[in-house]
Amino acid sequence: MTTSFEPRPPSLSLLSLFLKFLGFGAMAFGGPVAQIAMIRRALVEEERWISSARFNKLIAVMQALPGPEAHELCVHLGVMARGRWGGVLAGLGFMAPGFVLMLGAAWLYDTFLAGRMIWVGALTGVQIMVLALIARAVEKIGRHAIAGARLWGVAVFALAATLLHAPFWLPLVVGGVVGVLRAPRLVLAGLLIVALGLAYLMGDRTAGPSVAIQASEPTLWLLFLAGLKGGLLTFGGAYTAIPYVQADTVGRGWISGPAFLDGVAFAGVLPAPLVIFSTFAGYLAGGVPGALVITAGMFLPAFAFSLVLYERLEALVEAPTLHDTLTGVAAAVVGVIAGVWLRMAWTTGAAVPSLVVGMLIFIVALTAIWRLKSRWAAPVVIIGGAVAGHLALG
Repeated sequence: MTTSFEPRPPSLSLLSLFLKFLGFGAMAFGGPVAQIAMIRRALVEEERWISSARFNKLIAVMQALPGPEAHELCVHLGVMARGRWGGVLAGLGFMAPGFVLMLGAAWLYDTFLAGRMIWVGALTGVQIMVLALIARAVEKIGRHAIAGARLWGVAVFALAATLLHAPFWLPLVVGGVVGVLRAPRLVLAGLLIVALGLAYLMGDRTAGPSVAIQASEPTLWLLFLAGLKGGLLTFGGAYTAIPYVQADTVGRGWISGPAFLDGVAFAGVLPAPLVIFSTFAGYLAGGVPGALVITAGMFLPAFAFSLVLYERLEALVEAPTLHDTLTGVAAAVVGVIAGVWLRMAWTTGAAVPSLVVGMLIFIVALTAIWRLKSRWAAPVVIIGGAVAGHLALG
């Protein structure tokens, strides 16, 4: 009779642990799938920190929680190796390269690119490419998050509520209630219709199809809350943070819609979780302090779940009521992203010098994204968009 033992991480100093995950962060190109594959290869297959079965279960847990799953996985593995301080240092190491590079990219953009006519065509092409990337993300996230008529109803309601400029929390609350509620379809349909009427009454019907601009002064506290909201509502992928950060930065007039899309594009080519676009938005709104606080807010939940709930995390996420609630919320978030995408597409289309050329670039980009499976697909498409925009729209 053989007995199987769960492997354990080797004994490492805190500095060695930080440097190991700093190395992972420096090579974190290609999005969460490539990042997780890199960590699996190093810590499961080569160094035997954890068994493959437990690693797979952890990935499922991280995908159910809000926040960038690769970063949450690093924090969790750091806690396994050296306790809470190990988790903090592993998380900081993984995010540090992307944060520093994005801070530099935001400075270069603000100093040399923004507002200069020579770059207008290239940046417009990049913005069209980002719209194609988000459209593909909506399809991929929706395919996993939406199953059955009940969740489709939640997603459609959330889309409509977003276009009506209803409060951000309304689709999430309705999605959570419908996710956990066991009732006949007719009752659920009636609930969604009532909720849609509430969204109509609470929404800003004078705002038009684009983002409702409510000019205000950015403060460090509000920037921190903008990041925290995005970090808490990142379900199923980093793209789900986009509508919330955009509403709190573009929607308040702190940065422009095109600049926000440029930040998402930079995040797509840097070695970092995609939510690092928040650093870019924070820098444009509030300089280095703004970048620091919005990034802290965005990543705080990713640290907190593993640090505070380490011993109970796997069991907690498997609780049926919480699982059903998160399923409904995830379906609502898909609808929210789709609604925000439509508003961003409307704004971008109105600003493109030639709508026909812009549509052609978008179709080519979407086709390329659909077909390319490489970890380098997003950077290649974004760079291609810059070249196409410069040649056709510059």
